[in-house]
Amino acid sequence: MSPYPLHTILFLDIETVSQYSDFNEVPEPWQELWRHKAEGLNRDKAPVTPEELYGRAAIYAEFGKVICISCGVLSGPPTDRKLSLKSFAGDDEKELLLQFYELLHKWGSEGQKYLCAHNGKDFDFPYLCRRMIIHGMKIPSVLNLSGKKPWEVPHIDTMELWKFGEYKNFISLNLLAHTLGVPTPKDDIDGSQVGEIYWNQKDLPRIVTYCQKDVITVAQVYLRIHGETLVRPENVSIK
Repeated sequence: MSPYPLHTILFLDIETVSQYSDFNEVPEPWQELWRHKAEGLNRDKAPVTPEELYGRAAIYAEFGKVICISCGVLSGPPTDRKLSLKSFAGDDEKELLLQFYELLHKWGSEGQKYLCAHNGKDFDFPYLCRRMIIHGMKIPSVLNLSGKKPWEVPHIDTMELWKFGEYKNFISLNLLAHTLGVPTPKDDIDGSQVGEIYWNQKDLPRIVTYCQKDVITVAQVYLRIHGETLVRPENVSIK
């Protein structure tokens, strides 16, 4: 069974893109900084130009931005378990981060609360903190690790749970879900297409749907790892 009360866990996923649609639109000082970054990314690999690598800027908080945060909470008994979803999305990153901050502030105001994401400790959680700092925002206590001892960190990572202490293993959420026999919502895109869909197709709702489906999968994987009853599809709702 889950070592934490299920209603105290906020499951989340974020989607990020580069700050500009094309490398040529990047201001010159930042172009030079990206070229320097690209040199490190290119090391020991076949040469690729900084322009060609710019699509990868989305995964670095200094060069990317958050366009969607989806989260979900569990409720109800095992026989009728429910998952409620909410998303914050838009072109104004600071505004959606402020909205998410308010949710965390209200949700985490009483008792111990936890955040759960797949690869969250290496990506989602630090990315959110960095972007909040860049915008001059305070970091919510449930995200802020400053001064916390390892056993006080309220972050849960489904990838880390699956590692069982192994350091070198990386597993995608999709592979983990299939390995555990967890049904995954069918979708027509994957993470590598988010930038194209955002900048060229201007289809943010499609990205939000994709992000929400990942939250559903993270929650189901967490339940499956701990031998808990999964959420039936009809018991998933969007606020």
